[in-house]
Amino acid sequence: MNYIWEVVGRQPTGQQPSGAETIQKLCDRMASSTLLEDRRDAVRAIKSLSKVHAFFMLMFAIEVLWNGFLCISFSLSEENQQKQEDDLGARFTEEFIGEPDNITLLLTLLEEFDFHVRWRGVKLLTVLLKSQCAPVQSIVLVSPMGVSRLMDLLADSREVIRNDGLLLLQQLTKGNTAIQKIVAFENAFERLLEIITEEGSSDGGIVVEDCLLLLLNLLKNNSSNQNFLKEGSYIQKMKPWFEVGDDNSGWSAQKVTNLHLMLQLVRVMVSPVNSPGATASCQKAMFQCGLLQQLCTILMATGVPADILTETINTVSEVIRGSEVNQDYFASVNAPSNPPRPAIVVLLMSMVNERQPFVLRCAVLYCFQCFLYKNHKGQGEIVATLLPSTIDASSISAGQLLCGGLFSADSLSNWCAAVALAHALQDNLTQKEQLLRVQLATSLGKPPVSLLQQCTNSLSQGSRVQTKVGLLMLLCTWISNCPIAVMHFLHNQDNVPFLTGQISENLGEDERLVQGLCALLLGICIYYNDNSLENYTKEKLKQLIEKRIGKENFVEKLGFISKHELYSRAAQKPQPAFSAPEHMLFDHEFTKLIKELEGMITKAVLKSSEEEKKEEEVKKTLEQHDSIVTQYKELIREQDCQINELKEQVASLTSQSETLQSTVTQQFSQMQQHKDQYNILKLKLGKDGHVNSLQTEEQSRLRKKLEELQRQNQLLQTQLTERDSLMTSLVCVCVCVCASESEQVQALLESKELMEKELSSATSSAAVMQTEKSKLQQELQESKKEQDDLLMLLADQDQKILSLKHRLQDLGETVRSSGFLWCVSKLLRLILALDLTFSLRLKMRMIWMQGTSLTTMMMMKRKKSVMNKKELTS
Repeated sequence: MNYIWEVVGRQPTGQQPSGAETIQKLCDRMASSTLLEDRRDAVRAIKSLSKVHAFFMLMFAIEVLWNGFLCISFSLSEENQQKQEDDLGARFTEEFIGEPDNITLLLTLLEEFDFHVRWRGVKLLTVLLKSQCAPVQSIVLVSPMGVSRLMDLLADSREVIRNDGLLLLQQLTKGNTAIQKIVAFENAFERLLEIITEEGSSDGGIVVEDCLLLLLNLLKNNSSNQNFLKEGSYIQKMKPWFEVGDDNSGWSAQKVTNLHLMLQLVRVMVSPVNSPGATASCQKAMFQCGLLQQLCTILMATGVPADILTETINTVSEVIRGSEVNQDYFASVNAPSNPPRPAIVVLLMSMVNERQPFVLRCAVLYCFQCFLYKNHKGQGEIVATLLPSTIDASSISAGQLLCGGLFSADSLSNWCAAVALAHALQDNLTQKEQLLRVQLATSLGKPPVSLLQQCTNSLSQGSRVQTKVGLLMLLCTWISNCPIAVMHFLHNQDNVPFLTGQISENLGEDERLVQGLCALLLGICIYYNDNSLENYTKEKLKQLIEKRIGKENFVEKLGFISKHELYSRAAQKPQPAFSAPEHMLFDHEFTKLIKELEGMITKAVLKSSEEEKKEEEVKKTLEQHDSIVTQYKELIREQDCQINELKEQVASLTSQSETLQSTVTQQFSQMQQHKDQYNILKLKLGKDGHVNSLQTEEQSRLRKKLEELQRQNQLLQTQLTERDSLMTSLVCVCVCVCASESEQVQALLESKELMEKELSSATSSAAVMQTEKSKLQQELQESKKEQDDLLMLLADQDQKILSLKHRLQDLGETVRSSGFLWCVSKLLRLILALDLTFSLRLKMRMIWMQGTSLTTMMMMKRKKSVMNKKELTS
């Protein structure tokens, strides 16, 4: 209390403090005092000074609010009083923002140029956004010029306000697409790139980091801002960020952080989750401005920190993914070694080296996958390095590194090499067939074995789970949609017994995934089997599954793959991101293959042979219909071309006809002129009474010319008539052709629809008959069981009667003949048998009649379809 009076009114003359100093001391006293009475006195004193020092009171009011919110946020982390402090802070913030005018007033105060007011206002708004982000964002969004006022902070010449403005905008743009768009269109990209350049780009300090974080907020998952950045030619301005010198030793931690964020910014623009069109345009821009070339320079440079090198590899991967031009350029990049080696080979050497960091090996695998993504040319080049005709013993090739990693002692190298080789075969039937030619030398004195056989040999030698999973993924990718590879795989007599043995065993939790992949591999052998091997046709493999494994057990083991936790993680994004080496089990592209094949294999295994035959017949019929439709389409195209040619001829003839018509009109007018001249001459001759020799010659000449013009006119009229008739006939032909084609196509489409409806009805009828058949078989079994029980009872009764008869005979009694009882029992047995047989035969006869009628109906419809085809063909 005494201190307050000293501050307010008892200072010596000549040493009076300023209003700001007085209010500052009172605020300090209010914040630091332990007695409640002292705090109240300080508040009263500040209130009494507010009329005189209004501006300073405004400044310190903002500071008090900021300190209040800040103290609450610090107490949360420092004292760990989560529940009480969190409730207090939330209530305090909610009360403040509960009145939207408070935020609007705060935004208005930010227009004040005074440093203290503006700076403390920025701090207060930042704390509010950290505490209650979404509500404050909503208020700022609807406030007039709210975002624009905050963007003005970046243009403030005072670096403290500008830097805190960056932090404020970071909080403001988190998770709000609308605010992100407004900030971007307020020229944020231009201003932020300027600040990064002014601060020294990657060599800059924490301000560069703040600018990059704000850019990431604006671009991540925001296609509109990404397009705006690309269209504004801002990608070209990123190239200087990645210029590194020859001496890359001694990178500071801030430089590593800045460059890491810059690489992330590039990746946001070409992320696989973006739309394909937007990604492709950004990839093109990055190649044209030289950004990709600059990244490859960092990739091959020495002394680059490991985490920057890893992120650079990931960035290059996504810049070239699916872009043919960028992939071709990356294939031409060589490492600065003696002799020069392709960058791909150098990277693969790191991938199969178990001494390299785990994250680096994952990045190299991702880079190799992106290089081969939709790149048939690159796939062919990788497979070619394994073929006998192209192997160069003097240099290390990508194929040799992959084979070495595939059969090394390191399970992670096995898995990475298997996945990389599988990507060289992805959706490429030609390379799957070419890889069957690869032969490996196992040891001296032994003949070489194929790569396919060596993979199956390694699989059966009791490898680790990770190695088995990698080899099974490679084999499944290799033989899927490739009947020739399936035939080669089945040709080895040990492969199918190994797979059935693996699936049927009761193994531990870790081995269940291997069982599921074995089931998938066996299912692919069934689905893509062309029945070229007599011992392993589709039907025989299905019978083998039913006997050795059981169809339900097989389907259960197959379904375990997609239920695995690591399967779900790998299916989310293409980049292999694993927390530990032992978690590397699934590849992203392989999860797509499983989704595609699981349902088809399940149906193929559970179908009966009769259903497959019916489906094949239906497929053939539909294929025939499709071929006929294709033929008619080609015929229609040809006739369309002819019609277009005829139309062009008609147009040409029409123009010629118009030209001739105009010529006839001109000649007719000339004839009329000559007639007029002739009549004038006749009149002159009649007046003079004598014929001049000159006039006679002129008259004869005019007559000849008139006769010639009449002949030309007649000829032109004849030609015109012929062309008109030709045009009329062409138009008739066009109309007839179009009408006949449309009728034929309509009839063909109706026939196809009718066949499809008949197919569906026949399928449903067959299913009903199958159900009825199974029910009758069940009833037959039950009836047989009842009959056997009755026969056993009759046999017991006969035995009892016979024993009683013998006992009576032993006692001296006369026993009547039991022929009647024997006949009765025999008759009962016969009645039971006849009754059962008759009822079953009756039901089976009805089913047979239904099947016969259905078959007859299908045969009649098929004959009708063939006749329709013949008619359409004729």
